[in-house]
Amino acid sequence: MEEDKLEKLSKDYQLLQEQMQSLALQREQFRLQKEEYKEALEELEKAQGKVYMAIGGIMVETTKEEAKKGIEEKASMAEMRLGIVTKQYEEIAKKEQDMRAQINNLLKELKQ
Repeated sequence: MEEDKLEKLSKDYQLLQEQMQSLALQREQFRLQKEEYKEALEELEKAQGKVYMAIGGIMVETTKEEAKKGIEEKASMAEMRLGIVTKQYEEIAKKEQDMRAQINNLLKELKQ
């Protein structure tokens, strides 16, 4: 009976680890996006003359202010997504720790 419980816990633990790995990748992607937007804003501040933005598959001339507004909106979205994914990751990490403790306890019981 406890062996069945251990097997189920082990499968659930493995799924949890896969979720954590996926969230860790997403978190890193959003962190990199956020950094990329920060660098884009810095470069935009240095820009003199015409400014262009990529929209779809084309480049369109725009004002510095419009470009800044667009980048700031994207940076804000990346920040929000990063926060959400980080929170999800932390919640799953707590579950992972609890589940690992349960598995270890079951293994100790089975060895006795």
